[in-house]
Amino acid sequence: MTMRAWVSALAVVTGLLAVDVAQAQTTVRMSWYSDGNEGEVVADLLKRFEAQNKDIKIVLDQVPYKAINENLPVQLASGQGPDIARVVDLGGIARYALDLRPYLKDAAYWDANFGPFLEWMRPQGDTNSIPGFMTQLTVTGPFVNKTLFEQAGIALPGAKATWEDWAKATKDVAAKVQAPFPIAMDRSGHRFFGLAISEGAKLFDAKGEPAVIDDGFKRAAQLVYDWHKSGVMAKELWGSVSGAAYRGANDEFKNAQVVMYMSGSWQIAQFDKTVGNAFDWVAVPTPCGPAGCTAMPGGAGLVAIKTTKNPAAVARVMEYLASEPVLSEFYSRSLFVPGHIGIAAKGLDYKDASPLAKASLKVFSDQVAGLSPVAYKLQGYANNRIIFNAVISRVGQAISGETTLDEAYKRVASDVEQQIAERNKK
Repeated sequence: MTMRAWVSALAVVTGLLAVDVAQAQTTVRMSWYSDGNEGEVVADLLKRFEAQNKDIKIVLDQVPYKAINENLPVQLASGQGPDIARVVDLGGIARYALDLRPYLKDAAYWDANFGPFLEWMRPQGDTNSIPGFMTQLTVTGPFVNKTLFEQAGIALPGAKATWEDWAKATKDVAAKVQAPFPIAMDRSGHRFFGLAISEGAKLFDAKGEPAVIDDGFKRAAQLVYDWHKSGVMAKELWGSVSGAAYRGANDEFKNAQVVMYMSGSWQIAQFDKTVGNAFDWVAVPTPCGPAGCTAMPGGAGLVAIKTTKNPAAVARVMEYLASEPVLSEFYSRSLFVPGHIGIAAKGLDYKDASPLAKASLKVFSDQVAGLSPVAYKLQGYANNRIIFNAVISRVGQAISGETTLDEAYKRVASDVEQQIAERNKK
C-alpha cells in the first residue's frame, strides 16, 4: 500500500470511529435558572464532566425563573420537558421526579448528606426515593443599605428588633435621605410567611391539614396592608404585577433606592457583583414578632425527571454534580449556603467573596438554628405552592384596593381548599 493510500484509509477509519462515537453519545438536557452567577459556574463544571465522559453530551438550557415556575409544570404534565431541572417548587414537581436510587453507585452517600432535604422532594407517602439534591439551602431575610442609615444619622435596630421597629426606622431614614422605598419585600408567598410565622401563624391544624387563616396570619397581612397605606412599602412594586406573579426589588436595591430589602441569601452573589462597594450592604437578623424571629428555609433543587429515556446517564451527571469536591466548589463560587450536611459541617472558604458578602453569608447561616418548626413544615409540604400563590394573589388584591382584607382571607381559604382538591383528583 502506498503512503497516500494508507493515509486515505486511516482517514476513513478515523472518520468512521468519530461517527460511531457521535452515534453512541447520549444527550442529557438540563433546564436551569439563575439568581446570580450559578449558571456560569454549573456550565463550567459540566464542561469538565463532558471532557471526562465523552459518551454523554449535556445541553444546558438557561431559562428565566418564571419559565421554571410557570412553564415547566405545564410541560411535565404533558409528558414533555428536560431530563433534569433546577426547581424551587419541590413539592409540586415531586410527582414528575425520577427515583435515582436504583442507578446510583452510592445511595448511602445521598441519604447521609441530603437526607433531611430529600423529604422536600418526595411525593406524599414516599419515604425512600432520591429525586435529586439541593443546589443550595436558602434562608429568607433582610438586606439593609447601611450607608443610608449612616447618612441619615440613625442607628440600625438591634438583633431582636421587631418588624414595627424596622418599619419606623426605615421610614425615618427614607424621609431624611429621600429614598423612595423604606421597606421592599419580594412579592412572594414564601417571603411573606417568615413574617406570618413570626406573628404566630400556625398554618396547619391538629391533623396536619392546611388551616392558613388564623390570628397570626391576620396580624402579618394587616402589617403589610398598613405599610402600603402608610408608605413604608410602595405599591409600585407589589402593584406592578397581579395574580400570583413574582416581583423582586433587586434593581431598586442595587440603585440605593431601598433602605431594607426583605429577600434572602440567594441574592448575595448578585449583590456582590452588581452593588460591590458602591455602598455598604449588610444582612441583618430576621425581625421579630410575638411568636419569634424566624426566617423561611428553602432553596432550589436539581431534580431528575422520570420521563427521561436515559436514566443511567442522568444518574451519572447527578452523581458528578453532587459529589463533595464538585459541590463544594459550586457552593463556594456561587456564594451559597450549603444544602449538604457534610460540607456544612466542615465549613466553606468563600475565597472569591468580598468582606461584605462573607459577612452576609455568616448572618444567614446563623439564622438556620432559629428557624421555626412551622417554617420547616410549610417548606416541606407538597402543596405549599398552592398556599403561597393564593396568599400573594388575594392579599395583593386587598393592597391594590380590589377587595378588603376580610374578603381576601375568605378567598385564600377557599382557593387553597379547592386547588388541593383538584390536585388530589389527578
